[in-house]
Amino acid sequence: MEFVSVYDRQKRNPYYVVEHITPESLKRDASGGGDRKNSVFKEDEQIPMKFRGFLRDYFRSGYDRGHQAPAADAKFSQVAMDETFYLTNMSPQVGAGFNRDYWAHFEDFVRRLTTGYGSVRVVTGPLYLPKKDPVDGKYKVTYEVIGNPPNIAVPTHFFKLIVAEKSFKRSPNSDDIAVAAFVMPNAVIPNEVPLTSFEVPVDALERSSGLEFLKMVPDNKKKQLCKEFSCNIIVREFNDTVKALPSE
Repeated sequence: MEFVSVYDRQKRNPYYVVEHITPESLKRDASGGGDRKNSVFKEDEQIPMKFRGFLRDYFRSGYDRGHQAPAADAKFSQVAMDETFYLTNMSPQVGAGFNRDYWAHFEDFVRRLTTGYGSVRVVTGPLYLPKKDPVDGKYKVTYEVIGNPPNIAVPTHFFKLIVAEKSFKRSPNSDDIAVAAFVMPNAVIPNEVPLTSFEVPVDALERSSGLEFLKMVPDNKKKQLCKEFSCNIIVREFNDTVKALPSE
């Protein structure tokens, strides 16, 4: 698994994280691959101190340090696994009911796509979406900030854009490309809620995120992923060693 995090210095979150997974990248290397028990969360020293998120910001915040590029996508080697534990790959996420549950099942769904596609590219990131004020009826963006002094913004939502291709050797405008976009609230989500209820049009995600996706690929070349592959989560009981460590 290869991934790149584009970091938001103002909110101390990623703007977005891009990763590429294949059936081969999800296999362990000859050394036995990576084990998250051997990885530790760490601050990214490439970020200047005044713009950096700190481990202490999460302490007793009530939020998990939520991977944007999942650790489970990086089992190929311990080095790859360790890279996912930098705070530049983290956002504050609700733990029980989201990061350790529905979101984890969603990440598992993305990995399962490699059973039908040779190449799966994923863009993941936080959103800060407006909500209607019940008092004055105006739409406002409000979000919590954790840390003392306040330092890391808590996203209201998270998104994933998924681009799946039968073979990564083909050009990106091939007829094999399938696309889906999902937006979920940073909140408890019951496992019974269908994954498709969070699917949104790509252009709606672009408007919300300010990002453009696949602008060089004609619309008639983009198949709807959920018409090609069953978009549903499988509820698995993740043991404590594969859950994100709580920050409480």
